[in-house]
Amino acid sequence: MTQKPEILCVGSVLWDVIGRSATHMRAGSDVPGRITRIPGGVAMNIAMALSRFGPKSALLSAVGEDAEGHDLVGECERRGLITSFMYRSPDLPTDRYMAIEGANGLIAAIADAHSLEAVGDKILRPLADGSLGSAETPYGGLIALDGNLTAALLEDIAVSPLFSNADLRVAPASPGKAERLLPFVRATRGTLYVNLEEAGLLCQTSFDTSEQAAARLLERGAQRVLVTNGGDACCDGTTEGLISQAPPEVLVTRVTGAGDTFMAAHIAAECDGASRTEALSRALNAAASYVSGDIAI
Repeated sequence: MTQKPEILCVGSVLWDVIGRSATHMRAGSDVPGRITRIPGGVAMNIAMALSRFGPKSALLSAVGEDAEGHDLVGECERRGLITSFMYRSPDLPTDRYMAIEGANGLIAAIADAHSLEAVGDKILRPLADGSLGSAETPYGGLIALDGNLTAALLEDIAVSPLFSNADLRVAPASPGKAERLLPFVRATRGTLYVNLEEAGLLCQTSFDTSEQAAARLLERGAQRVLVTNGGDACCDGTTEGLISQAPPEVLVTRVTGAGDTFMAAHIAAECDGASRTEALSRALNAAASYVSGDIAI
């Protein structure tokens, strides 16, 4: 019997291959370090983080029927995530993400999410065929959506009746895909989780503070935005006003997945009934614990 999810996480589920070194690095550096392979992808990271904070999550994504795909689904299930709604492709390989991190942060990364992009709206079938919802009775729960889907599919989702009753939370996945979130700004739909650079790309300008970025996104039509800015103040912006808080100061030991942890902790806090101020504080503390290495992967 399929378990009932509290939250749907829609987007990339893949293997993260991360190389980390305690040395400051630059282009061409060749240094000792550690290389790990762990379950990743924005939707997966959010789902894993949510499981630590309490809510039960189901994944809507594409995973291959190859050996890497079987291993990945097994890891998902071992972590308590619901995988029965995922699209399993017999023809496409399981996606991967590769990153290099040094003591000075992320040096470079490549996201290979071509299989997710290739299957398109097939990952949304459970929202249309009655498994989770349909056009007549849209899914009414919380959906965390990531920008690794194609621009065309995200544009469809922004106005789709399948998502009309959902509490939609959207993240761009990376600065390179930030502009894929523009349909949600234009449709005044969903809560957007972006960093300062991504906010600037959405507004075709640059900002000095998260407050400036949040205010401008709201002016452009966004329903709600949360703008992070590394170790500087983060801002939660709605038509009710802006709330800003600075994150705790910590020693940074990793960065990949920090934004996903922030988003998941914020969602979990609001599911618990926390106020905007309390939810922002809990999210910032969780992200700080993650980047400092205090939260296990």
